[in-house]
Amino acid sequence: MDLSKNKLRTIRLKPAAFITVLAVVLMTVNSIKAQNVASSKEGLAPKEKSIIIISSLTAQGEIPELKKQLGAGLDQGLSVNEIKEVLVHTYAYCGFPRSIRGLQTFMQVIEERKARGIHNNMGKEASVVPADSNKYERGKKILGELTGTPQPEQPSGYGAFAPAIDTFLKEHLFADIFERDVLTYGQRELVTISVISAIGQAEPMLKSHLSISLRTGWSPAQLKEFVTVIAPTIGKQKTTAADTVLNEVLSSNK
Repeated sequence: MDLSKNKLRTIRLKPAAFITVLAVVLMTVNSIKAQNVASSKEGLAPKEKSIIIISSLTAQGEIPELKKQLGAGLDQGLSVNEIKEVLVHTYAYCGFPRSIRGLQTFMQVIEERKARGIHNNMGKEASVVPADSNKYERGKKILGELTGTPQPEQPSGYGAFAPAIDTFLKEHLFADIFERDVLTYGQRELVTISVISAIGQAEPMLKSHLSISLRTGWSPAQLKEFVTVIAPTIGKQKTTAADTVLNEVLSSNK
């Protein structure tokens, strides 16, 4: 009789034990997932570092080194279309001459790799954007999403002083360019802060886009690493300027 009770007690304990073990397993899995998420936010990926370097060198017209880094970017996993998009995006911040020179250099890199039998991953094309909507309003909406601030009905500051540039910014930069989904908003901001840091003497715009970079998902640690990655391409003076602006942005966002 006692033995039967013991057996019954043992049987009854099994579900409880199972639940305990399951809970431990789930906690372990969740802990691993959390660690993976945390580690993914700790540093910049090799592709992201390539975007920074390519953007900086393009902005400065450093063609021999750019040629090397374009090939390195492909080797790090960037697709042809992603690099093309990076180079196209740069023109909004450093002009057509630098951007087109970068694209011409990239064409050479691709042809030389083909000649060596290296397969280049083309990657996805940009999705088609409906042409029947108001481009200015689309651009204004995207700018509001990036800054976290609803855009006023009437432009102010330089936009009011020169209304044409307000139209160009909204319709072309933030609609035509930012709507292209080959790159994420976060990747586009990496291109932007890289170009602005490389050309120098544009601290107010750099401050604005570093703040946007935080909003698009880059962590303070990653933006600190951004300064470290770009430093060898822009020199001590511009690195110090970029680091100073970043510290101001991080302090104001605490």
